[in-house]
Amino acid sequence: MVALNGRTYTRRELAERAGMLSQFAGVRLMELSDGVERGIRMLEFRTGSGLRFTALVDRALDIADCEFKGQAIGWNSPAGFRHPGLHEYEGEGGLAWARSFSGLLVTCGLDHILFMNEVPAESYVYGPKPTVSHSLHGRIGTIPAKLTGYGEEWRGDECVLWAEGIVQQSAVFGEDLHLIRRIEADVGGKEIRISDRVVNHGFYKTPHMYCYHINVGHPVLDEGSRYLAPIDDVVWAAHAGNEYRKQGVGYRTLSAPKLDFHEQVWQHELATDAEGKQFVALVNDRVGLGFEVETRKAQFPCLYEWQNLQAGQYALGIEPSTNHVLGNNAARERGEMIWLQHGEERRYDSTFRVLDGAADIAASEARIRAISGQPEDEYPTPSGNHVKIGGR
Repeated sequence: MVALNGRTYTRRELAERAGMLSQFAGVRLMELSDGVERGIRMLEFRTGSGLRFTALVDRALDIADCEFKGQAIGWNSPAGFRHPGLHEYEGEGGLAWARSFSGLLVTCGLDHILFMNEVPAESYVYGPKPTVSHSLHGRIGTIPAKLTGYGEEWRGDECVLWAEGIVQQSAVFGEDLHLIRRIEADVGGKEIRISDRVVNHGFYKTPHMYCYHINVGHPVLDEGSRYLAPIDDVVWAAHAGNEYRKQGVGYRTLSAPKLDFHEQVWQHELATDAEGKQFVALVNDRVGLGFEVETRKAQFPCLYEWQNLQAGQYALGIEPSTNHVLGNNAARERGEMIWLQHGEERRYDSTFRVLDGAADIAASEARIRAISGQPEDEYPTPSGNHVKIGGR
């Protein structure tokens, strides 16, 4: 049954009330046509519950705008949703990625995440290319997808909105990795489900790293907003010691926008429920709005919290990752790099959930607390214990 407008409907009952489902919900393809966004294809999802979000076909099918009942969930940065043709991957010493950084979801990978570095390239067996230079967070987020389908799918009396596409990160004498992405949202629902497969389409043994940069903005993020997570251990902090105390913001309670704020990043070791799922949420009790991210520990064993509380750039990032914050070379040295042979793949299944009102927030908090508590101290001392990631 489809839940809309305070009641439930069968497929027939809903069809009786309008000539097309698009009166209530749907997915439609459009194109942005001005400024730095000109020429980007975009899919707009409306579930009918008040959830509206857009997926940028020409930027890896990442989620750009996201709102619920007119209230923003996702972050819009000053950079805007820049057309990939304007992107300079190696610009500014590898930091030009920040000139294309915006939206609820920015995918990082497929063979590199985190800061810029240079790594060995012997697996590509090409003498003139002894190393590969990587810019911040990799290439995939600014590669256009090939849109393979989108629309609505009835499953009995339930209806799912969906889109699928393939994003190819490929080079001669280099990687040939394909991201196959499916996005789903139920008509009448408050969730976004993302199912990704990263496949080595080539015939070189190829490294793979993956991260979701999930960026939540105001009003979910505001002074007094709370970060909820089943934290077993605070592993690392970019401003350990007294440095982050100087800015007056710990990991757990967020502040209003600040001037001259330097980003803060934390790595948390999360506990899971009996099914291996891990949950992180940002909630604003004052306005009764929150956002929860559900991932699987076996797929994303690491989790970063990114705080960018600078005025005019105000955002909180939830970042599930395949690897520790130590980076690409460390992943190789520790035996934690994922290596894919031809035809091998990795799967990633995640759910983004809007928390509408005090009851939803309480349910999310109870779900998280049932798994584990979290440090009461706003400034916990990092342990430095980067747990060995096995099975690679």
